[in-house]
Amino acid sequence: MRFRPEPLAPPAPNTLSAPSTAILWCNLGSPEAPTAAAVRPFLAQFLSDPRVVEIPKAIWWLILHGIILRTRPARSAAKYAAIWMAEGSPLKVWSAKQALLLRGFLGERGHSVRVLDAMRYGQPAIGARLDELKAEGVQRVLVLPAYPQYSGTTTASVIDAVHAWSRSIRRLPELRFVNGYHDDPAYIDALARSVQRHWQQHGRGEMLLMSFHGVPERTALLGDPYAAQCQETARLLAERLQLPPAHVRVSFQSRFGKAKWLEPSTDATLRGFGAQGLGRVDVICPGFTSDCLETLEEINMEGRDAFIQAGGKAFHYIPCLNDDPAWIAALAEIAQQHLAGWPTRAGS
Repeated sequence: MRFRPEPLAPPAPNTLSAPSTAILWCNLGSPEAPTAAAVRPFLAQFLSDPRVVEIPKAIWWLILHGIILRTRPARSAAKYAAIWMAEGSPLKVWSAKQALLLRGFLGERGHSVRVLDAMRYGQPAIGARLDELKAEGVQRVLVLPAYPQYSGTTTASVIDAVHAWSRSIRRLPELRFVNGYHDDPAYIDALARSVQRHWQQHGRGEMLLMSFHGVPERTALLGDPYAAQCQETARLLAERLQLPPAHVRVSFQSRFGKAKWLEPSTDATLRGFGAQGLGRVDVICPGFTSDCLETLEEINMEGRDAFIQAGGKAFHYIPCLNDDPAWIAALAEIAQQHLAGWPTRAGS
């Protein structure tokens, strides 16, 4: 049978304890442990997504299973081990906290909304979370990706996962999707406040580098708006901070494979700063809403080493928004905009 059997009538939610409207807060995901055995299936799922790697399937399968999954898991596991928290993966820890806080912020504004975190790759999986919400009697779901800038490699992949789940569901809940919020004023303000707070506590560097996750240059040429949205976020943040162009740069990190990626690369930019004798650089990653491997290890460890070894003196990493109250308030504003028209008030 293609569709799962369902009861004749959906469970009637108790409006005081089980809201009929929910938000699914979706992030990328993480392995279950910082070990090669746990990293391997996570990488296999991630790198098998055609949204992430646009190479003919047969050719890519040979590369992925013949080379990458034989060599990369152990190296990646060592990197994860360097940033693992007592509670687990930083990305999953922060995502769960954000979901909990978002529900609280919305509750203070009179909205009775269920909020669950979900991962595109690994656990808790998007499909499993949707099953959970459906079993509770939730009838409307707002899918809110943790990616401020839209990309086919991230946002669209989340939508793919929701649609894959829906193919086996007979009675679907109403679904809405948030495509992005790269220029949302509250998001930009939360970023600016985090930078200003860091400067108040640690002084201000000579340069602010805004590092975004990279994607192949080809994606922009094919119409993906990600690169342009990153530049717009950076422009708005620099304006909010009243930074002149000479004191801010944009770069792209996390290159993978031999294809040409967005430039300039973060690694080359940091090495260039060091070689130029720049005394101090401050680095923020505006596209990441939770600290994770790419920020804590790639930037705050590898990027720091690259800058110092090239001749730089002081490297300051400005943490992601994580559980910053200004960010959760911004997230609540974004959610409210997209929940408009749905019954979210207690008793509705």
